Amino acid sequence: MRRTLPALLTATVLLTAGLLASCGSDDDSATNSATDTTATDATATTETTKGATGTDAAPGSSDPAAAPATNPDKPEVEIPDETPTELQITVVEPGTGPEAQAGDTVIVDYVGVRSSDGVEFDNSYDRFEPFPVVLGQGSVIKGWDDGLVGAQAGATIRLDIPSDLAYGAEPRGDIIGANEALTFLIQVRAVIQPAEPGDEPTETGIDPSEGATEVTTVVLREGEGPGLEPGQSALIRFVLFRGDNGVMFQSSWGEELQPLPYGGDIFPPLAEGLEGMKVGERRAIVFPPQYPDFGFGPDGNPTAGLPANTDAVIVVDLVGMYGTPE
Repeated sequence: MRRTLPALLTATVLLTAGLLASCGSDDDSATNSATDTTATDATATTETTKGATGTDAAPGSSDPAAAPATNPDKPEVEIPDETPTELQITVVEPGTGPEAQAGDTVIVDYVGVRSSDGVEFDNSYDRFEPFPVVLGQGSVIKGWDDGLVGAQAGATIRLDIPSDLAYGAEPRGDIIGANEALTFLIQVRAVIQPAEPGDEPTETGIDPSEGATEVTTVVLREGEGPGLEPGQSALIRFVLFRGDNGVMFQSSWGEELQPLPYGGDIFPPLAEGLEGMKVGERRAIVFPPQYPDFGFGPDGNPTAGLPANTDAVIVVDLVGMYGTPE
């Protein structure tokens, strides 16, 4: 079945061969629940607890089969000696790079426990998917909004949060009681600043391309730090242009960032063009119309603004990356 441009170029999960299969309703529901801090804590069949992110956790499940697989990388959480009465921020491992501020997106893995006895109520590790939070929007508990300000990529942070900066007198399911202090161990995967409208590319930055027979990559702006390697997840923003006249026909600027697993089954020109890319770098990736399974075939996609037999150019910014190289 031929994939279309609009379906494949949504946010930064663009051009993944398994996109249609991997972004189904189950994942969408999990994403929606992750931002719902007011949702109820139990269902008729499975009792669940909402953590700081509002996501459903399984520790209180009455159905053993519903418990998620345990991630061996999930760390142990040390609880404080005394119940916190004010927010306590402990940097267990320092990070590097820009410090997170209100409005930034911080991508984290976390484990949440009761401060009183260390009983776990939620974690992201067993979902095998880091959690993104935009600071300062009230989408998470106040202890997170305040405690993650200043966080840097690569840092491990422990937040001991008093009840008034968590859920106060409102219980959450079986585990988080009224006036419960919470402790989180958080690993910061990336800190992403908001997209600046003025920084969105309005042209390819390279000469027009017609009749390309292979993928070529041009560095338009240098980045910093280590280069992207297979096994890591890339966070990118992109703009797509026609190669012949430089007219833009698709952009992800301002859309929610989604991790792109580098080294997986992704669009071949993008996989080639991202190789070794550094955070902050901008590249122009030129490719010929020979990828019909991804909507870039000889027939083009006139409704999306790409005529038949037309080269295309992806101007891509790498704004963050995380994970362990293979």
